[in-house]
Amino acid sequence: MARSPDGKRMIKYTFVSVISVIVSQVVLGVLLFGFHWSGRNGQIAACSVATVPSYYLNRSWVWRKPGRSHLMKEVVPFWTLAFIGLAFSTWCADYADSHADDWVSGKTAHNLVVMVFALGAFGVLWFGKFVIFNKILFVHHPEELEDIPALDGRTGLPT
Repeated sequence: MARSPDGKRMIKYTFVSVISVIVSQVVLGVLLFGFHWSGRNGQIAACSVATVPSYYLNRSWVWRKPGRSHLMKEVVPFWTLAFIGLAFSTWCADYADSHADDWVSGKTAHNLVVMVFALGAFGVLWFGKFVIFNKILFVHHPEELEDIPALDGRTGLPT
């Protein structure tokens, strides 16, 4: 599977997801530990920041979409999915923020519980987003492929 086009995209999508998780968790950690934000507000800010590099890396590197982004066909659906993920992860972070003191003691452990819940929410949504990106959002249409040179099937070099 890893050698198929979908398998290669899944691997690249995984790397982009790791980068996005690192960005969002660093931002969330800084906001929770450094600025004492609530889990809800910190998660909203962290997700918003991480969505920008995620969009560009997914579009250009994973799905190799050339040219400018299409607002209604790519940008709006991507951000809609991001905000659905944001709503779910924010609910999870807020839930954890509200209940963490019942489960653990200390502010550090409390903040780590919030971060784990937020991360777990994105894990739940990860595969579904891949399917949507791969089959709907970043699909290459025949008219887009006209500008791309044909490649030799054995060498991968332009013919």
